[in-house]
Amino acid sequence: MTSQQSEWIWQGRSIGWSLADATSHSTNANIAVVLIHGFGANTNHWRFNQPVLARHAPTYAIDLLGFGRSEQPKARLKDEPDLSDSVIYGFDLWGQQVAEFCRDVIKRPVLLVGNSIGGVVALKASDALNRTKSTGAHPPCSGVVLIDCAQRLMDDKQLATQPIWMRWVRPLLKGLVRQRWLSTGLFRNAARPGVIRSVLQQAYPSGNNVDNQLVEFLHEPTQRPGAAEAFRGFINLFDDVLAPELMSTMSTPVDMIWGEQDPWEPIKEAKRWKTNIRCIRSLNIIKNAGHCPHDERPAEVNKILSDVTTLLIRDQQAT
Repeated sequence: MTSQQSEWIWQGRSIGWSLADATSHSTNANIAVVLIHGFGANTNHWRFNQPVLARHAPTYAIDLLGFGRSEQPKARLKDEPDLSDSVIYGFDLWGQQVAEFCRDVIKRPVLLVGNSIGGVVALKASDALNRTKSTGAHPPCSGVVLIDCAQRLMDDKQLATQPIWMRWVRPLLKGLVRQRWLSTGLFRNAARPGVIRSVLQQAYPSGNNVDNQLVEFLHEPTQRPGAAEAFRGFINLFDDVLAPELMSTMSTPVDMIWGEQDPWEPIKEAKRWKTNIRCIRSLNIIKNAGHCPHDERPAEVNKILSDVTTLLIRDQQAT
């Protein structure tokens, strides 16, 4: 298997990405797989998945702007002055980043796989890719896999689902988290190895694969000078897109994988999505797993991802 880490310049900013490509068979595949991490993670969070999927198709992982090895520009909120070298972090930005990476670097149809907020990014990128006219026989994005996709319960559009007390304190909360001194302080407290491990133990209820390597993978990018900026941008995303909104107009097939014990994204909502949203093809529930089943139970998730990948390859070869 060949693997590489590289850098792509997007809108003048450096973006980290990696590629695993196992065999001549995968090199000749008519699709590529793109892995999109969740909040606070990076390409290394696919440590157990990327080499396995590369047996079927070239498998890329990308660091979203503000995370991993990608640049970490200053966060600008929507009502703040447009300062040089600042960005509005959100799903428009990240979706455009992934879509343009697929067009500029990969240059073939893709299967987008996203965990947590990476799932929403995958949906945005799929929409952007498939809105452009394809020059080939197949759409630029041939499928999407959501792994414990972010439900974004703190978004303003979700207010009716929140307790009454949350509606009362919401204006105060919004006013506080926009203060850079506070968001930076919160980030620095959360970016300590002991706190990272504690959060992982919540996210991985079985404790499987919560190891020193994972803690270091997540901790290292937090030590860079601009690391707190993406955190500030994200915790101020009170009015951005929701996954069901994006899927309501999609024809691209969507498969879902969900940890049964996810403490943050309730599986009940995932089941409701499966019942009500036409483009969702399957919901695969991983027992004894939480928010990141691809890392907590990689063998089970890899089997599902491999099946989806090979199905897409066969479908495209048949047409």
